[in-house]
Amino acid sequence: MSVPVTKNDEVMVDIVGLTHEGEGVGRADGFTLFIQGALPGERVRAKVLKVKKTYGYAKMMELVVASPDRVEAPCGIFKQCGGCQLQHLSYSGQLGWKRQHVVDNLERIGKLRVAGAVDSMDGEQNEEQGIVVHPTIGMDEPWRYRNKASVPIGTVVDAPSAGSGSGKERLIGGFYAHGSHRIIDMEACLIQHSDNDDIIGTVKSIARELGVSAYNEETGRGLLRHVMVRVGFVTGEAMVVLITNGQRIPQVERWIERIREAFPSVKSIVQNVNTRKTNVIFGDETRVLWGSEVIYDELDEIRFAISARSFYQVNPLQTVELYRKAVEYAGLTGSETVIDAYCGIGTISLFLARRAGRVYGVEIVPEAIEDAGRNAALNGIGNASFEAGAAEIVIPRWRKEGIVPDVIVVDPPRKGCDEALLETILAMKPERVVYVSCNPSTLARDLRVLEDGGYRTVEVQPVDMFPHTVHIESVCLLIYKGFE
Repeated sequence: MSVPVTKNDEVMVDIVGLTHEGEGVGRADGFTLFIQGALPGERVRAKVLKVKKTYGYAKMMELVVASPDRVEAPCGIFKQCGGCQLQHLSYSGQLGWKRQHVVDNLERIGKLRVAGAVDSMDGEQNEEQGIVVHPTIGMDEPWRYRNKASVPIGTVVDAPSAGSGSGKERLIGGFYAHGSHRIIDMEACLIQHSDNDDIIGTVKSIARELGVSAYNEETGRGLLRHVMVRVGFVTGEAMVVLITNGQRIPQVERWIERIREAFPSVKSIVQNVNTRKTNVIFGDETRVLWGSEVIYDELDEIRFAISARSFYQVNPLQTVELYRKAVEYAGLTGSETVIDAYCGIGTISLFLARRAGRVYGVEIVPEAIEDAGRNAALNGIGNASFEAGAAEIVIPRWRKEGIVPDVIVVDPPRKGCDEALLETILAMKPERVVYVSCNPSTLARDLRVLEDGGYRTVEVQPVDMFPHTVHIESVCLLIYKGFE
């Protein structure tokens, strides 16, 4: 079949959907074009940029028919910055799209049957009706929700002033432009806690004043690579992490003095050294320059100590919603044994421990397990224990030692569950599996494996942890058919 468009053609395109990266999916004479900034239901005039055998990319030149869900993005750098993808879509439109994105993955990848839309939250549908996918739980105020900012540092050459031959190089910090590693300088980010903006702005000013060099990805030279800031929403405590391409920070005492003067809420100033030529943010060496090794925050009255490299959910308000739903799906009465795979610093484990008889957490990162133990002690929770190692290795050994879970909770990274862990779950046959997912495609893949092994996916609750971005978290309840 011949391709109906060629590069540089201008065509009328009907937008029928969004990709998982937030691009509009359009049809021009039946040919698929991906168009940044276009929304479902719209008709646009677009210029074709690139053509492949079955699809292409185009740039929107004119919005002919607008979606009723289109809104004006409030951020001045939204079109340049790649941090958010959906600010031009109304919040109700975002919530609807995110639920549909989960449904589409369950049906297309998992080959699972999904029930029609439901308004009730009871999930009382039977197997023949399919999996209940609830409306997405959104936020009353979907701005300023992030407690952590990690900002790459670079340089830009300003336009030359009158009479000068060349522009002046200036240190900047912001987020990457869409699909690139070009930094868009940022003074304010509307999804960040305002303290993050203020602290990062001050750190950039200090770096400029002291003549600190910015890291250059191409040459591997320059000192300051990233600035990371964490803020405790409940406690107000803040941590500043300077990620450097080398051990020595010039005038480090001046850095510390200036940050402390400007922000009494800062309780920890940390340096992480990363001298590798890599896109990975953190290096192996972390040291405290001033203050505490950790800051503290609370989730649903559970206190957590958070170190520079701890994994801690970035949206605390929605994290409470997500974890409460996970505990609800676990169906705990106070006597159950629960295994929390991928337990991290023990966040879900400690939520579960308030309702369970015993909780066992496993996590491959030893530092996270140290944090988990510290957090259990911090809250006086004695019925949760933690072990470092791969879940697919540790859990079978626990089974041999007589630990038989009634519930297994998994909260894997974006790549989903390890195949061996899924096999372990099927071998142990807990009555319930609660699957917390940050990636609908790997969720659907893993649910298919568990369903083929004797489980039934009862219901899925999407939770909007990242408003104005394409990301969506879900929590799912599966029940072993032998217990029904």
